[in-house]
Amino acid sequence: MVAIAGMMHQEEAPPETDKFASFAILIPSYRDDHIIVQTASEALNHNYPAGFFDVTVIADSLLPQTVAILRKMGIKVLEVSAHMKAKSVHAALQSLPNGKYDVVMILDADNIMKSGCLRLVNNYYQAGYLAMQCHRTAKNDQTSIALLDAISEEINNHLFRLGQQSLGFSAAPSGSGMAFETKLIQSIFTWKPILDNPGEDREIDMQLLKRGIKLHYIPDAWVLDEKVASHDVFEKQRVRWMEAQWYQVRRFMEPDMKGIRKDAQYYNKLIQNLLLPRSLYLVVFSAIVFLVIIRYLTGWAFFFPLPGWWLSLLLFFMLTLAIAIPSRYYSLQTGKALVSLPMLMVTMIKALLRIRKGRKEFLHTPKSYTGMNDQ
Repeated sequence: MVAIAGMMHQEEAPPETDKFASFAILIPSYRDDHIIVQTASEALNHNYPAGFFDVTVIADSLLPQTVAILRKMGIKVLEVSAHMKAKSVHAALQSLPNGKYDVVMILDADNIMKSGCLRLVNNYYQAGYLAMQCHRTAKNDQTSIALLDAISEEINNHLFRLGQQSLGFSAAPSGSGMAFETKLIQSIFTWKPILDNPGEDREIDMQLLKRGIKLHYIPDAWVLDEKVASHDVFEKQRVRWMEAQWYQVRRFMEPDMKGIRKDAQYYNKLIQNLLLPRSLYLVVFSAIVFLVIIRYLTGWAFFFPLPGWWLSLLLFFMLTLAIAIPSRYYSLQTGKALVSLPMLMVTMIKALLRIRKGRKEFLHTPKSYTGMNDQ
């Protein structure tokens, strides 16, 4: 149903406005010396009226020469020693002058806003939206893993943003390419538990739910994001994501959530947080197919419900993914990339076994792609 809703989505975008909000563009960067200068430069040269936005790099463990280059370019630099994205963002939000900025845009160190992105966000802000998620999409597909990761991002955009919004629910945040009314995001980051949360975007989602504010997805406001290109980085990233998901599921049971209204929005978010990562669903369905084969070979009737029920479930799962994948990814290159799926499923199992409760160290996933000239 969500996949079909996303496919049928229709929305009248707010009209162009000549009133411009002031933006604080915050870019947390942890040891991303080789890519942050390019990212900051692209943000600084974005086609939004000069004087209505500032770019701040939150420099955590960057080299002194990188900091010097950024400042020479006219980038604001806030040096921190946080080793956690949430703490870096919190420090930057605390440093903002009162009343100077209307909107805060949060980017990752590898994110590039495509032309017109801030103008679209501004249109929605002027129309009364307080929390917005841009269309984060891949800027690289140089390996099979990167291509599959890019497809996965677009499936998430369709199912958890576009589809949810079409059904009247709040869209899910992506973790970057997010824009918020300044006082709102500052108030969210005064909630101290967010500072130790490995998935601060999930906690932002929770705090918006508590405030009754929907996150609005803007499909035409594009933000390019680097996709992981190797098994090692993929595994580390998924460990961090699954730890964040487990942390967030437990958040629904904590005292501050007891007074929240238990409506459709609440249960929708709870179900989303309980869903397994898709790669693990593929592992589960592969195991079921294997067991179905064993059943027919041996005649041992150990299935409940019957195998046809499970195979129908698998068919609907695959159909949902097929609907959610953009047509541009139906290509020979994608077909070749699918050969990598079994190894990615093994990598997901390894990531699952590496999950630790209450991890304090930051699991950094290094960025390496700088081939913007190819895009």
